[in-house]
Amino acid sequence: MDSVTDRTVPSASGRNPTGDDRAPLLPPGPPLPRSIQGVGFGLARRRVLQRLQARYGDAVTVHLPIYGRAVIISDPALARELFTAPQQSLTNVDPNLGRVLGEQSMFALEGTDHRRRRKLLTPPLHGRRITGYEAVVEEETRRELDSWVVGRPFASMPSMTRITLDIIIRTVFGARDDELVTLRRVIPPMVEAGSAAVITPELPVRVGAVGVGSLGPRGRFARYKKVYDDAITALIARGRRDDRLDERDDILAMMLQSTYDDGSSMTDEEIRDELTALLVAGHETTATTLAWALERLSRNPAVLAELVAEVDAGGTDYRHATILEVQRSRPVIDLAGRNVQAPHLDLGPWRIPRGYNVMVAISLLHDDSVHFTDPERFDPTRFLDTTPPPAWLPFGGGTRRCIGAAFATMEMDVVLRTLLSMYEIVPTTERDEKWHSRGVAFAPHRGGRITVRRR
Repeated sequence: MDSVTDRTVPSASGRNPTGDDRAPLLPPGPPLPRSIQGVGFGLARRRVLQRLQARYGDAVTVHLPIYGRAVIISDPALARELFTAPQQSLTNVDPNLGRVLGEQSMFALEGTDHRRRRKLLTPPLHGRRITGYEAVVEEETRRELDSWVVGRPFASMPSMTRITLDIIIRTVFGARDDELVTLRRVIPPMVEAGSAAVITPELPVRVGAVGVGSLGPRGRFARYKKVYDDAITALIARGRRDDRLDERDDILAMMLQSTYDDGSSMTDEEIRDELTALLVAGHETTATTLAWALERLSRNPAVLAELVAEVDAGGTDYRHATILEVQRSRPVIDLAGRNVQAPHLDLGPWRIPRGYNVMVAISLLHDDSVHFTDPERFDPTRFLDTTPPPAWLPFGGGTRRCIGAAFATMEMDVVLRTLLSMYEIVPTTERDEKWHSRGVAFAPHRGGRITVRRR
């Protein structure tokens, strides 16, 4: 097995269109077999990334199962170069969430198809539409929080997951009725299986009469996805039959009525896959960030007191800064990347050949003291009266920056405001919760445990 070291390698594409014959030049990397590197990433990805940066600097070449040969960068200037490179030179990281969310979701689309779909789906997740959803967020938050038990520690993650799931279901379908019970039941285990499936190698299709894949996370995901698809298909069909569709303001109604620039409409398959992305990917990351926020606040009483005072006074600035600081200090997604499709990609001093994945280590950027003074300190004031620096990338960047970023930010803001107006979070001296990998996302190991009292 070839090792990855600081060297030039032959170009797989021959002479490139510019006539530049320089061979690819890769950053240095660990001289270890792919299998060993994969084990390290699978068991302790965050720690491995920290050690690689300490040894090799802000760019390192690795060889991993699933993702193959890849370059991991942790410099904001290199990240900006990557995210602003011509779209025809790059595709989404391979593999990506499209392998589980569907071939017609934006995660899987490229080029013109991706641009036109993003343009079509941007309006309901931005601007005045966002303000219209705030009442739904507060209502669902109060509904869940009314069931909380006071004076006893509990994991906040399940509650945050129920809140964000009910919010996204209501905003997507405009209802909270019995017909959506199936979705509420199947989406949480589907998310768990799908998150694991994304980072799990493909298994052989069959051994004897039994599909081996059916025993792993991909098989579990497929079973939940079949139930989910049947429910979504029925809801789409019902929407198409709705004589009052033009009076609805939910996201499904918008999708059913929207048209591309050429006048064509979204197909049922396109709508189904985009709804999957919204429902599955759109609620888990927000719920996890909220659980981290409660874990952080319970261990930072001065920040908590400032937040409560601001809520009582009707302010917003410190709460917004706190959300940014939670996302910096506890990024749920630690990697965002692209796949090189051009003969090569020039990135800083490096020339990366076709077929390589280039991944931005978000967690390393957020922990870098060059960009964030005293990064181990939880300090929302670093984001007061200022724009987050280029090293702050919880939503990724470029043309594939999370389309739901504005919605998620609004959601976290309203949930925290409502929670702090209803309950007092009891400070704790317990150690910080460890990072727990759920596959794609990192969650607090004990579920963001808190103790509350009614205000």
